[in-house]
This record gives sequence, C-alpha cells and structure tokens, in this order.
Amino acid sequence: MTEKSVMDDKRNGQNGIVQPLLTDLYQITMAYAYWKSGKTKDYAVFDLFFRKNPFQGEFTIFAGLEECLKFLERFHYSLSDLNYLRLTLSPTIEEEFFEFLSKLTAKEVTLYALEEGSVAFPRIPLLRVEGPLIIVQLLETTLLTLVNYASLMATNAARYRMAAGELKLLEFGLRRAQGPDGGLSASKYSYIGGFDGTSNVLAGKLFNIPVKGTHAHAYITSFTNLDELNKHFLVPKGGGEQKDLMELATNWRLSLVPLFKMASCEANDGELAALISFAIAFPDGFMALVDTYDVKRYPCRMRHAITLRPVTLPNTLSHNEYRSGLLNFCAVALALNELGYKAIGIRIDSGDLAYLSKVARHHFVEIGKKYDIPWFGNLMIMASNDINEETILSLNEQGHKINCFGIGTHLVTCQRQPALGCVYKMVELNEQPRIKLSQDVAKVTMPGKKDAYRLYSESGDALIDLLQRSVEDPPKINEKVLCRHPFEESKRAYVIPSKVEKLHKQFWANGTIVNPLPSLDQVREKVQMSLKTLRPDIKRNLNPTPFKVAVSDALYNFLHQLWLENAPIGELS
Repeated sequence: MTEKSVMDDKRNGQNGIVQPLLTDLYQITMAYAYWKSGKTKDYAVFDLFFRKNPFQGEFTIFAGLEECLKFLERFHYSLSDLNYLRLTLSPTIEEEFFEFLSKLTAKEVTLYALEEGSVAFPRIPLLRVEGPLIIVQLLETTLLTLVNYASLMATNAARYRMAAGELKLLEFGLRRAQGPDGGLSASKYSYIGGFDGTSNVLAGKLFNIPVKGTHAHAYITSFTNLDELNKHFLVPKGGGEQKDLMELATNWRLSLVPLFKMASCEANDGELAALISFAIAFPDGFMALVDTYDVKRYPCRMRHAITLRPVTLPNTLSHNEYRSGLLNFCAVALALNELGYKAIGIRIDSGDLAYLSKVARHHFVEIGKKYDIPWFGNLMIMASNDINEETILSLNEQGHKINCFGIGTHLVTCQRQPALGCVYKMVELNEQPRIKLSQDVAKVTMPGKKDAYRLYSESGDALIDLLQRSVEDPPKINEKVLCRHPFEESKRAYVIPSKVEKLHKQFWANGTIVNPLPSLDQVREKVQMSLKTLRPDIKRNLNPTPFKVAVSDALYNFLHQLWLENAPIGELS
C-alpha cells in the first residue's frame, strides 16, 4: 500500500479491502436471479439487528456505523471486479447483468441507524436499509461484517472499562488478534469502548489513538552484566555535565538492599544493566518490566490470593535465581531523579498480581517518604498477563494497588463470546410487509418498517425500548403508552415516560452522508454517556437485570395477524 493510499484510507476511515467483493457468493447469485426475474424496480426494506446480548450481559454497544457509511460512499464494481466475476460465476450468466452491475451505486439507498456508541438491545434494528432490492441485498454481508465485530469489540471493551473503573486500560492485543484487519479493528473499537490507548502503531496513525508501550523480557535478557554498558552517562535534565548513571544506580542499589531485606547476591546485574540502558534511551519515559527473573523476594508465608501464572518458590537460592526486579527499578529511578528525571513506573507480567502490586506500592511509598520524593509513591503499576474481566473483578476484591492494565488476548479475540450474531432480514417489499416464521420464536422477524423509541423514567434512567410501526404517531411525554411483549400476550404494561428519545436517525440518502459523523473521541464519550442512562443492576457482571424491549399494541396486532396469515394450518388424522 502506497503512502498516498494509506493517507486516503485515513481520511476515509475505511480499510482498503472493504469493497463490493467483500461478500458471500450467494449475494451475487441472488442478485442475478433477481435481475433475471425482472426485479430491478422492486423496493425493499431490511433490518440489521441481533437477538441476544453478548458476554452473558444485558447491553450491547453499537459500533461500525462510520465504516458502513464510507462503504456506501465507495460502493462500485471496478473493471477488475467484473472480470473476476465473469470468470467465477456460471458461464450461462448474461453479459447484460455485468453491465447492470457496472452501473450500480448506493445513491438510491437510504439508511437509518442508531448513533454510533449508543447502548443497544435485542431486536431493535441497529440499521434500517431501504432501496432497490438488488442493491440492498448486495450490501448484506459487508454491512454485517462491519457491524458484528465492531459492536462486539466495543461492548467487550466497555465491560472492561466498567470493571476497571477509573484505572487506565491499554490494548495490547495486536499479536493475538485474528489477522491484521482484526488487530486494527480491535484497537479502534477498544478505544471507542473506553480504553485509553493501544500498542498498535498503525492504529495510532490511522485513527489518532494514543500509542503506548514499554519493552519485552528480551531486552532484559539481552544483558548479562554491567560491563556490557557501552554508554552509561546521561546529561541532567536541566543541562550541564554528563553524569555516570551506572555509578549512581549501583550506589542506590546498595542503599536500598536493607530496605528490601535482600542479600546483594540476589540482585541481577544483567537486569540492572538493561534498565540503566533503557533509562538512558528514555529518561523521560522510563517504564520497566520487572518480572523477567522475579519482582521481589517472597516472604516464606506469603499468601497467594490469585496466581495467574505458576510461581516457583525454591527453598534455596541458586546462582541464577534472582528476586531483584523491583530493587533494580527503584535504584535506576532514584538515579534518574538525581538528574532531574521522573520515572513513569513498572509493568508486572506474571505472578500474584494483587500481592506484588501491594508490595511494589508499599516500597514506592516508603522510598518516597525516606528520601523526601513525594511523587515516588504514586509511580504507575501496570499489570498484564492474559487478564480478563473476571480477573480485574477478582483483583478489585483483593484490594490491589494496580493503576493500569495492559490487556490483549481476552479483549481482542472476545474469548468469552467470539461472535455477536447480527442478522439482516427483509421486513418489507414494495410497501408490503414480509415476515420470516420459525418454530423457534426467537427467529420470527418483526415485519414492516418500524421506528424505535427509548422511554425514560422520572429518575432519568432508560426504562424500556419501544418498537412501533412507522405509520404510528410517536409516544408522547407524560402520556400513557401500552408496551407489549412481542410474543407473550400476558406480558404487557403501561408506561408514562418523562422523556422520549427517537433512536433512529437518517444517515445516508441521495448518495451522501446526511448527518455529520462524530470523531472517534466523540463516539467514545457517547458510549459512556449512553451507559450512564442504564441502572446499575442492568450493567452488573453477575446476573444482570434484563432491559425490556417491547412493541406497541398496533405492532403486536399487526405481527400476529400477519403470522396467522402466513403460517400453514395443520391437519390431524
């Protein structure tokens, strides 16, 4: 990809592979069958929605709208696309069909959607797509792939954000993501969901997401002793003559050994050399990984509250069993402080994270007091190591002292639930309702063109989402509304809303985006604002209260009448 194409994609907010051929073959074969049947003038309405919230929760964050709109802007079959289809499809397909495809654009399509970053619930359409049958059918797979993972990822990230509270969250999942496109999407939508930054440099460039990173264990193990430090002098922050950082750090380490209750033989010189080297390279950004050998010597009676990776505690210490990560870091950080620099903190990637974070924070506070360095007690403690939502909640219960989590695999692969399951169903054709029936009631579709409203209680909380036919008048504030379960006749209730919010807005019409698109940061803010409208019991991790989604009385009767008209009557014999 050239520099120009990368910059074009940055402006467009669209991955270059998102194009009309990013679809399932049956969409194109259906398009030909529609065309062959003379259905080029038919006008259809499709709803894109999901049937169940992910992660055993009771809310979903809608994401991916911007990418959908950019796809509509660029929808066009290129000459190479058409040549490929000629070779791939049946040789019986008429040439006129390819000429028809060559002229197709999304100019006649109209798209309504929730605002990106909104809280969404089952059966409420995320998108309503209207237009010529063939073109809106051809959009199906691509729209689904742009919404499904984006919404799943944003929801997963939002759940991590709720678990972590005000602590910093960094996405470190690129190396574990499902390919480069999955990695970029994960970085973008984890940021929308509430993460503070990413390790993914390209995502930082394309989406202007803060990029963060430290170093790997390999950097520590690349040094074996202090003699390998070819450069160990550093100019003080305020300028002046260079000082020997190695000498300062080794002196500080000798001073700290009693405080850490360690023998000097337990301090790894190779680790110290690596940290000095890294500090010289980044004196204003010194963030160190401290568990390459071990963070600190463990007391004999240490209590393992949560162990994320097996920790070996030998009875005797051999020559290569070091417990000096925290000691060496503090020595280098104090040496930097002498020269006017402030270290950032440490990263712990293994072991008992709750215990180790408490030990680290204790030492930071004690050192800050002893040497009158107030900021030292507030050094960052970052934890990584296959952390998931449950891990964070468990660490919270143990009173950890971590203030930043680096999260990768469980976040970007959505291991707890790998797919959202959005579907795209026709609900109207040529102004006539269409319904899909199933013995599984959950798969019965809501026919016809519909609007959705969110009704709020007097306390300001979102109370219920109401689907109704587009021909109905919208619900009014302080007026009684009958809300019904779509399939269970006895489940119904009157609601008197203190606020009514229309959920769907028109975003695409006449070949252009008709509502201004928010920035990534604005979408990120929308997620948090939208979540604040939900009661805590709906958002809790364990056994959350289901949020109610209802239909109007008119839609209920319309649905069931159409159901009866289309369902065959059985015969007993």
